[in-house]
Parts: sequence; structure tokens; C-alpha cells
Amino acid sequence: MGFTSRGNPSFFFFFFFFLLCLSTTVSAYIINNNNTSSSSNVNGEEEVETVRRELASGRCNWFRGNWVYDAKYPLYDPYKCPFIDPQFNCKKYGRPDNAYLKFRWQPSSCSLPRFNGLYFLRKMRGKKIMFVGDSLSTNMWQSLACLIHSWVPNARYTLLRQKGLASLTFEDYGVTLMLYRTQFLVDLNVEKVGRVLKLNSIKQGNMWRGMDVLIFNSWHWWTHTEHIQPWDYMEDGNRLYKDMNRLIAFYKGMTTWARWVNTYVDPSKTKVFFNGVSPTHYEGKDWGEPMNSCRSQTQPFYGRRYPGGMPMAWVVLNKVMRRLRKPVHWLDITGLSQLRKDAHPSAFSGNHPGNDCSHWCLPGLPDTWNVLFYSTLFSS
Repeated sequence: MGFTSRGNPSFFFFFFFFLLCLSTTVSAYIINNNNTSSSSNVNGEEEVETVRRELASGRCNWFRGNWVYDAKYPLYDPYKCPFIDPQFNCKKYGRPDNAYLKFRWQPSSCSLPRFNGLYFLRKMRGKKIMFVGDSLSTNMWQSLACLIHSWVPNARYTLLRQKGLASLTFEDYGVTLMLYRTQFLVDLNVEKVGRVLKLNSIKQGNMWRGMDVLIFNSWHWWTHTEHIQPWDYMEDGNRLYKDMNRLIAFYKGMTTWARWVNTYVDPSKTKVFFNGVSPTHYEGKDWGEPMNSCRSQTQPFYGRRYPGGMPMAWVVLNKVMRRLRKPVHWLDITGLSQLRKDAHPSAFSGNHPGNDCSHWCLPGLPDTWNVLFYSTLFSS
């Protein structure tokens, strides 16, 4: 004889009890999930508020400090981030050591908030962030993409790439990270005489307008010569030059960029950042090892002062920054990056043959640049 519920009071009692338990379980699940998201958001807000108070004290300098070993690093798994180019994916291309992944920047006089990708997406909902510069901008753009993705690994995204421009949108939040590739910030045009680097022209700046955040970078290509120099002439005013002192050319170009910022940026709508001069480590004499380069380096430089001193490009950039009339946040990453002689791809690069001591492994140093960007963006 089969079981039937008709006329059986026990059945209704147990059925009601089952529904009550199910309802409680579902409610608890929803509450716990909401608490998790809320907790992530609150922690992000609390940490940023702590940073604001430290900045208000006047004693905080994020760019002076030292590298400390942190077992919780890196901030993401390179094998789980879909945005890393072969050029920066050192683990994929055989780098055997892991210590370079484990260093966290610790300012001497204050603290940095932890990067919270969910907080970033919520605060920047519906906004456009554009990196403008050379391959070091690409390095930083991909780092930020990986940092965010590690917090929302299942979030929908759209990645579009075309010559000179790339765009990554996290669809659920409407946050778009864009990359505009330009080696010099000022214009490089092909004319009858050849390729002309126009130190006083920045027409491509029309592509940067309307962004909520702009992050600029330049210097890497200003030093190139001979077959890797991408221009035939420099134009200053109405005169063409076959060459000129590169620091003078850099100063003229960056002055043109500063003029563009002063003219076209509305600080109430757009926040502007400049990521400082990224150092190279081809010359071991810069840190007291004349026979070495970045190849086989596995530890940062631990001395109190970097023997090579600050590059002259940093001096030029400092001078330009002082003349800006509009607010620009200078991410002064040169000194802290000089200490990371261990953080380059060297021979472990997928499409950069030889010894790459210019770019940086991901995960790695550009993650710290983005933590500093994150800290400045939300505390200023």
C-alpha cells in the first residue's frame, strides 16, 4: 500500500517544519552573502578613511619607505588572470624563483590600504579610466585589470583591442579601463620629409578628452637611437632638427603636455595622474655590481640610498610638474622602483628576446604602482 498524505496530520506537521527550515536556511544564506559584500565594501571605506586621516596629519609620504617580505603576496595568480601579455608573464615563460612575488611596499611614516577590487568597481561605477603612454602604461593597465579580476573572477567583461587603443569593460559595473598607446604624448607624424616628432603639437589629445580618470606616462622611448628610434626629425616651432639633447626634447614635450592639461582638463570632471619615470636595470654599477644586470637578480636592493641616484628625467619631470596650474597627482614611483632590480622579466619574456631590464613581471612591481594609484584616487 503506497504512502498518502490525505488525512495524515503528521505529514502536514513535518511538511510545515521542512518549509520553515528551508526558509531559515535561504534567509541565512542571503544575509551571509550580503554581509560578505557589505564587509568588503566597509573594509575598503575604512582603510581609505584611515589613509585620509594620515594624509591630513602632514607626515605621510607614500613614496619613501622600504620593501618588506609578505607571505600573502602576490595579489593575484598569474595563471588565473586572462589579461597578461606574454611580455610580462614571467612565470608562464619559465622564471624559476618566487621571492620577487612576495615583496610589499611599506611607507616609512604611514600605511597603504589594501587593494579592494570590489570597492574600486563600486566607487567607479559607470566611469572611464584611460592609461596614456608607452609599454610601461600597458604594464600598469594589465596589472590593474588583474587586480580587479582577482576580486570578481566570474564577472562579465568585454575586451576590445585595436591598433593603438584597447578597452576592457567590467559589464556588471560599467567600469571601463582603456589604454591609449603613444610613445611620446606629443604627436609623431609621417610627412614628406619622413617621421617627425612634433615637440609643440598634441592633437592626439582629442582622444583623451571626456575621461573620468587619466593616467599618463612617458620617457621610455625618448632615449632610443639608431634603428629603434621611431622618428627621423624633431620639430620645435618651425624648425626641424636631426637630433637634440634628449633631456631638452623631453622637457619641451612634457611642457606641451602640461599646456594641454592646463587648457583642456576640467578638474571637476577628470582626475589626472602622471606615473613617474620607470627606471631600468641594465647597468649593475647603478647598485654597486658593475658586472651584473637585472638578469638572475632575485632580491631587491636593500641599501639606505640607491647608488645610481635619481635619473635626470626625474629632475625634468619634477620641474614640469611644478608649473602645472591644474591639479595633477604625481605618482612618484621612481625611487621605490629603482630598488626592484629583481622584478624585471630579463630572459623570461614571451615576446621580448634577450634581456629585458625595462619592463616588469606580472604579478610584480606595477601592482604597487596601482595600489598607490588606488590610494590616491580614493583619498584625495
